[in-house]
Amino acid sequence: MEVWPGRPYPSGATYDGVGTNFSLFSEVAERVELCLFDDDGGDERRVVMEEVDGFVWHCYLPGVGPGQRYGYRVHGPHDPGRGLRCNPAKLLLDPYAKAVDGDVAWDPAVYGYPLGGDDRVLDNRDSAPFVPKGVVTNPWFEWGDDHLLRTPWHETVLYEVHVRGFTMRHPDIPPELRGTYAGLAHPAAIEHLQKLGVTAVELMPIHQFVHDQILVDRGLRNYWGYNSIAFLAPHSAYSAWGVEQVVSEFRYLVKTLHAAGIEVILDVVYNHTAEGNHLGPMLSLKGIDNQAYYRLGDDPRYYFDTTGTGNTLNMRHPHVLQLIVDSLRYWVTDMHVDGFRFDLAASLARQFHEVDRLSAFFDLIQVDPVVSQVKLIAEPWDLGEGGYQVGNFPTLWSEWNGKYRDTVRDYWRGADRTLADFAYRITGSSDLYGRTGRRPYASVNFVTAHDGFSLTDLVSYDGKHNEANGEGNRDGEDHNRSWNSGVEGPTDDPRVTELRARRRRNLVATLLLSQGVPMLRHGDEIGQTQSGNNNAYCQDNEISWLDWDAADTEFAEFCSWLIAFRRAHPVFRRRRFFEGRPIFGSEVSDIAWFRADGVEMSPADWQAGYAKSLAVYFNGEALPDPDPRGRRITDDTFLLLFNAHHDQVVFQLPGPQWAATWVRELDTRVPDGGVSEPGPAHAAGERVVVAAHSMQVLRRTG
Repeated sequence: MEVWPGRPYPSGATYDGVGTNFSLFSEVAERVELCLFDDDGGDERRVVMEEVDGFVWHCYLPGVGPGQRYGYRVHGPHDPGRGLRCNPAKLLLDPYAKAVDGDVAWDPAVYGYPLGGDDRVLDNRDSAPFVPKGVVTNPWFEWGDDHLLRTPWHETVLYEVHVRGFTMRHPDIPPELRGTYAGLAHPAAIEHLQKLGVTAVELMPIHQFVHDQILVDRGLRNYWGYNSIAFLAPHSAYSAWGVEQVVSEFRYLVKTLHAAGIEVILDVVYNHTAEGNHLGPMLSLKGIDNQAYYRLGDDPRYYFDTTGTGNTLNMRHPHVLQLIVDSLRYWVTDMHVDGFRFDLAASLARQFHEVDRLSAFFDLIQVDPVVSQVKLIAEPWDLGEGGYQVGNFPTLWSEWNGKYRDTVRDYWRGADRTLADFAYRITGSSDLYGRTGRRPYASVNFVTAHDGFSLTDLVSYDGKHNEANGEGNRDGEDHNRSWNSGVEGPTDDPRVTELRARRRRNLVATLLLSQGVPMLRHGDEIGQTQSGNNNAYCQDNEISWLDWDAADTEFAEFCSWLIAFRRAHPVFRRRRFFEGRPIFGSEVSDIAWFRADGVEMSPADWQAGYAKSLAVYFNGEALPDPDPRGRRITDDTFLLLFNAHHDQVVFQLPGPQWAATWVRELDTRVPDGGVSEPGPAHAAGERVVVAAHSMQVLRRTG
């Protein structure tokens, strides 16, 4: 085989129409072999990479093109006590692979040591038959006029979705497309998303990931996918077109969603890999350059772990930072995704030990001309000391607001002393984000997500029921802030089912009428249940897949109405925080809070532990931001009445200086939310009955 020197950059396997350039970083390597395989993973041919520049090994192979399977063998020191774990018997996946063929077959040969023995002992069994291979990809795709949509943050409604779980049981998606990118691009899936009205899908992990051996041995799978092994490769098992076309299929999905006006956000896992701790398998980075890629402990035989997975990527090393930024830039420029949600993002900020908002990772994102211009969402915590960092990320970033989730759940289950926090959460959490110059859209508001109860289960279970996970119901969160509404699990009691339906309407209405960016969990709008499993990470089956035949179409229509209502009224999606004072010549404040008797809330009222009702006035005449052409934006004015008590509350509407007449737009006591026909009109000072566990929205008409 003819071998040319090639170039050290770009990293990975890059096809140029004539041949392929291969490039791999390893500072500890003494020799690197590029291993080429036929389509079924056999017939290995080895090419010694003679060229090395700045610890980057490279070569160019004329005639080698898309579809070629490959991996690396790295020769170098093996001394785990010093953090050195080179082992040329182990075939290693390219960290920059853009497509990956095959899964890990859990043979003892995939470990760098004799399985069950001392990890410091070298195992010489060949792992090549049992590990995935990289695949050279074709860089060309007909994008047409496709481009990033750049939907403004304040107009964004996120929808967290699992590619496989959303499509596996959809009756209108052909069986051969279910569970795939092409299935999510099917007109039936697109129609649901458009009818619901969301503006962006947040795809749960689609980077190539590994099914953990402990799960495979129990007959389970890593369904959620938070176990990445290749940061530039779309997960090949989600492809209907085959591994050689997986990149094109994912691009087709993005192009189709963009054509429907829907952005694509990726949930990315850059904090760890699937290689685990010192007893984990050797699949890629561990054998390429363990010291460079992973945070090691004071004893470098072991790993520094803030993720709970066994390892943490080393954010202090320039080539690790380069890998992450190169990956992000690739997904934007070559795959046209619109943004990212970073799993356990506090780990990325641990340049040394503590979480540092000025770490090198954030600096690189800030100055990158591509990545800094897309949507960036942090899961602002990890499992390390000081890892809960809600409100502390830099100004470019939005955050999953865990305090919003907890407060709204607590309020609507009737917990004491929640009013003050509830007020902050529904108005954009200015206490968390306003002090650093951030806007309400820094807060990604959610009540449910993949991790935890579904919305239906949140109102149906007091405790978790994770027995199917095979861990004795010890896994998953114990403090769910849930309430079963009187009966644990399924029931035919009409009073309980009606209360559960009302509480679901309360939670989703609160979410979609709060300032900030709302995020819905897929399936909540159709009433999905996981039978009380709040940690279904390993349930690649009917527990997790959406049951479209049992869809609650009435609730789905209610959710669609709420999203359309939010879109029609900019007062619910302001770009700036409320200020509590009149602006733009309005005679009354931009916001005001009232007790049930119509009197404005006092400091003492906010601290009353028993109080679970309040009214909030959103002044639509005082919107502080102009439209893109500089024109002042005005909207209707609304009064929101909240009652989390177990009994009805009679609200006295504020006096005539606030409004002359109000008409009801929403009442969650009613099965359809009362949105099918206008409600009665009410004069200023009139009394309005709000049922137990319900809310109303009134619009000013005079």
